[in-house]
Amino acid sequence: MSSVRLPDGSSRTFDKPLSVADVATSIGAGLARAALAGRVDGVLVDTSFLIEKDCDLAIITERDADGLEVIRHSCAHLMAQAVQRLFPEAQVTIGPVIEDGFFYDFAFERPFTPDDLQKIEDKMREIVAENLPVHRSIMSRADAISMFEGMGEKYKVEIIASIPGDEDLSFYQQGEFIDLCRGPHVPETGKFKAFKLTSVAGAYWRGDAKNEMLQRIYGTAWGDKKALDQYLQRLEEAEKRDHRKIGKRLELFHFQEEAPGMVFWHPKGWAIYQAIQSYMQSLQKANDYLEIRTPQLVDYSLWERSGHADKFADQMFSVESENRLYAIKPMNCPCHVQVFNQGLKSYRDLPMRLAEFGSCHRYEPSGSMHGLMRVRSFTQDDGHIFCAESSIQSEVAAFMKLLFAVYKDFGFDEIILRLSTRPEKRVGSDELWDKSELALKQALQSNGLPWELLPGEGAFYGPKIEFSLKDCMGRIQQCGTIQVDFSMPERLGAQFVAEDGSKQTPVMLHRAILGSFERFIGVLIEHYAGALPAWLAPEQVVVLNITDKQADFCRTVKKSLSDKGFRVSADLRNEKIGFKIREHTMQKTPFLLVVGDREVETGTVSVRTRAGEDLGTMTVENFSRHLESEVAKFGRTQVSDL
Repeated sequence: MSSVRLPDGSSRTFDKPLSVADVATSIGAGLARAALAGRVDGVLVDTSFLIEKDCDLAIITERDADGLEVIRHSCAHLMAQAVQRLFPEAQVTIGPVIEDGFFYDFAFERPFTPDDLQKIEDKMREIVAENLPVHRSIMSRADAISMFEGMGEKYKVEIIASIPGDEDLSFYQQGEFIDLCRGPHVPETGKFKAFKLTSVAGAYWRGDAKNEMLQRIYGTAWGDKKALDQYLQRLEEAEKRDHRKIGKRLELFHFQEEAPGMVFWHPKGWAIYQAIQSYMQSLQKANDYLEIRTPQLVDYSLWERSGHADKFADQMFSVESENRLYAIKPMNCPCHVQVFNQGLKSYRDLPMRLAEFGSCHRYEPSGSMHGLMRVRSFTQDDGHIFCAESSIQSEVAAFMKLLFAVYKDFGFDEIILRLSTRPEKRVGSDELWDKSELALKQALQSNGLPWELLPGEGAFYGPKIEFSLKDCMGRIQQCGTIQVDFSMPERLGAQFVAEDGSKQTPVMLHRAILGSFERFIGVLIEHYAGALPAWLAPEQVVVLNITDKQADFCRTVKKSLSDKGFRVSADLRNEKIGFKIREHTMQKTPFLLVVGDREVETGTVSVRTRAGEDLGTMTVENFSRHLESEVAKFGRTQVSDL
């Protein structure tokens, strides 16, 4: 006899073991048809899972977030099966779920073409129509290796051999296709209603450039066609907003092979960068941060003492000189401890807030780099707060207040908070981790903010709160963070004299608001489709003459506005005014000042916006006040209004 408690609070009692599918059937035929998986006592399971004792049960359908994940995970297997039906010599490797979709990596003798993708998608639909049952089985490692060796699947053999431990493994089979997987999966292939293969790209086996290149096919899957169509529309919009295309069109930056993953900033792009840095500098100064600068090249022994060498060795660039090994700085925190350590500090000196626009370098595999979003050289708006344990909550609260104000100035109102707790590989005692995690939980709870828990996703030295923005297309962009660290200050010998005269180790709060400047600028470009708010626009104003007779007055207007600190240019080319207006509108310049004979006579300018709005004629002084007002708004306007 077992009792099943359902999400609505009701219970059902059964006198024999039943599967999740059986329970769904007992509730109703509609739910039985819709069931994709179950959640038993919080654990996601297949509909074939047998319930043999009292439990809490939720039936998972396409309407649930878990249901979408099951669909996408299963759809990866559907795609792999279709590939091998069409191309039997293709070997399947790894195929996980990713945000909004899935991918699978294949070893195949030639590149997959767009025509191949269409054929694979058509074959997937044939398998859906077959409505093949999906079975879960358990197999020993030895049997699994023998099976895949017999199939010629050398990558699967390597994967199984690399899995630690000696317990049996789970496999899922549909028709002739079988693959190693923890599951759960849909009960039969007929459950798929809406999917699309989106692209193919190269990917190194296990992400290592020393290994062979595989082919990665990306796809997406949704609960119904309407949701799929909406997603494809978002993809189309994202393609239009791609920061790499806009950056090239607006002449903001470029990349080239001689410096892979490193940005060449052009004057306009650097103007955006400097505007952001100036804004952050003034804000941090107003919040009692002391700006510092630390070396780019630091002896490798410091990274060993801090614990970074053990964790990040593969991501660090190193160089040898005079028989010493140095690392190019991959992060700033150990260097900030060195600044704190200069001179004995007292409790009266705390909290000490150090900030640096620190330039860092990390090795990213060539296949993973993506414009400004993922680079090898980047600058962080990095900060470290050294404080007593009793100040953690107040410092975290003050930081969050500052962070929300910054994001609002950049035009982001929807912020997602996630608490990431201790990872498996970490430094520091469990007692320190307990204190760190509790401090962050209490800071979140005391502010009454909703947050999600990410178990095991903390930094190796401490737990963290991650702050993610939701952009205009609904995409989640993780940017800010604050991390509690009891370990690194102790490892690097940081101390202060407490009120009772004893020497104590300060707590170190690692914090960033924007994260990397490069990535944040990429997010901004895509969020605004290049039409940045007036305070960020690389050129805020352009002055346009109609004929050469107005050139001198245009130069006077330009100088007047430049003297007030605005970013302004004058286009005095011998071109038709309509052509110049169109060109600068395409360049996303917020304000266009048109000057003809009448404007020269009256000492005014005719003001247009990049959206084509005619603001009428103004004196230069009145326009200057108008521009000051627009700049003061920062990004606190609706994206659709720009």
